Amino acid sequence: MINELLLKQIAILSAIAGGALGFLSLIPFINIFSITILVICLAPVILVYMKRENLIGIFDMREGAIIGGVIGFVSFVAASVIYTPINLLLGFIPWGVLQSHFFFKYFFNSFGSFIVLILLIFFVALLSALMNAFAGLATSYVYELLTGLKKESNESIDFEIK
Repeated sequence: MINELLLKQIAILSAIAGGALGFLSLIPFINIFSITILVICLAPVILVYMKRENLIGIFDMREGAIIGGVIGFVSFVAASVIYTPINLLLGFIPWGVLQSHFFFKYFFNSFGSFIVLILLIFFVALLSALMNAFAGLATSYVYELLTGLKKESNESIDFEIK
């Protein structure tokens, strides 16, 4: 299974990448590309980087899906933590150029709308985890096809229903 040190490294790398993409999402014409990368295909980028730097060994498709899910969830939450407060502050500036950032002021009118914003971030982070889990699964499958290396697994999984 996956050890704690590897999960910490994955969480730190995906939080850094998510924070950078969250900051890039503030730029009007780049935001659609950065959010697409964040939600759909950040897991292959981080997995290829970790393989290139020898931070991760041979991983099978199940581990690729788990790692991709962790990358997707952590990176979207980190991007939201960076993007939301800065967007809120930009919405209070009365310039005509920044009127696209006006939307977030409505989420902070009451405590209930703040809870809705938190729930929205959480459920979209789950969607990002699902999409990145599939991307991580596909990355590990392509890696197995290209290198021909498969992880030897001696574990048998038995389920008992009591």
